[in-house]
Amino acid sequence: MRYYKFALWKSYFDRGYSVTSYFKYLFAIVGIAGLEGKILISLFLLYGFSCFVVGWIWYHFGIATAEQEVANNYNLFVEEMRKKTFK
Repeated sequence: MRYYKFALWKSYFDRGYSVTSYFKYLFAIVGIAGLEGKILISLFLLYGFSCFVVGWIWYHFGIATAEQEVANNYNLFVEEMRKKTFK
């Protein structure tokens, strides 16, 4: 329980990063184009914060639970367990 809050915040960031991961290519193109360092760093910080926010929204509104339920529909083990439980 000691590190629960840290793990929770990390999961928010990780989920947000996975949802918005395609934007990193946009940043790479902009960086290659020669954008100033301070602007690029600001964009990266904004992107990191947006990853956290998107991840929080993902968990807070139950999208992660719905996503897991969709994955469970294709998991053979879960299907077997549900058949055994509901018989």
